[in-house]
Amino acid sequence: MSLEQLFDVKGKTAVITGGGGALPGTLASALAELGVRVAVLDLNEKNAEARAESIRAGGGESQAFTCSVLREEELERTREKVEGLWGPPDFLINGAGGNSPKASTTQEFMEPADLDRGDCLSFFSMRMEDFQASFGLNFTGTLLPTRVFARAMVRRGSGSILNIASMAGITPLTKVVAYSAAKAAVANFTKWLAVHLSHTGVRVNALAPGFFMTEQLRFLHIDQATGQYTPRAQKTVAHTPLGRYGEPAELVGTTVWLLSGASRFVTGDVIPVDGGYSSYTI
Repeated sequence: MSLEQLFDVKGKTAVITGGGGALPGTLASALAELGVRVAVLDLNEKNAEARAESIRAGGGESQAFTCSVLREEELERTREKVEGLWGPPDFLINGAGGNSPKASTTQEFMEPADLDRGDCLSFFSMRMEDFQASFGLNFTGTLLPTRVFARAMVRRGSGSILNIASMAGITPLTKVVAYSAAKAAVANFTKWLAVHLSHTGVRVNALAPGFFMTEQLRFLHIDQATGQYTPRAQKTVAHTPLGRYGEPAELVGTTVWLLSGASRFVTGDVIPVDGGYSSYTI
């Protein structure tokens, strides 16, 4: 088999949750360029439709679907629509997720006096519903779409599932408690499910992105008044050996490899795409 055939994904169908967002949306567009039919799932109808329309304008085949990754019945209805349009998917990318400031602390290091400070969001003052909402979006929002869309893959005997973990799940970020815990769960679940499905022909892997300059991160890591890096951003770049943030398109190569036959002996792996972040220490 030639290298071109190994990486060929043309004619396949992909379901991408969170497809209206920056990173999953970039993957959706890239796969469509390679001839993949792309189902763009997102809770935000406007964002999902904008991504699907952009793909169609470029000559690709795509359809937007509005649903919540936390509602199994909505996912089931979407699955029926996708299968009615293109048949069972070959690929599932679980891209829905995100962090919430309500599920993050305001201080890196807590002091005893912080227990009584009204202006300090600590581990102890954080509302459990805020923690659970962030954790649920990132972990349950990966588990449920997998239950819904992978069943047909197992029945067919082939398929590739790609979860989006994070460097925060490998080495937890200060302040970011719920998101880090959820992404660690995603990484662990990826490995567990890969073993569980290993005799079915379905492979399960994950990307663990480092810091990518999305619009959300740009707002948090760039001083809006000066355009300069915030102190936290400076720490981020200093801890990334390549000395910069990643660009969303830099996830595409690893994604195509993990979905295609080029990685047919790869399952249960969590692949860092992080500019060396996970390899650097002092």
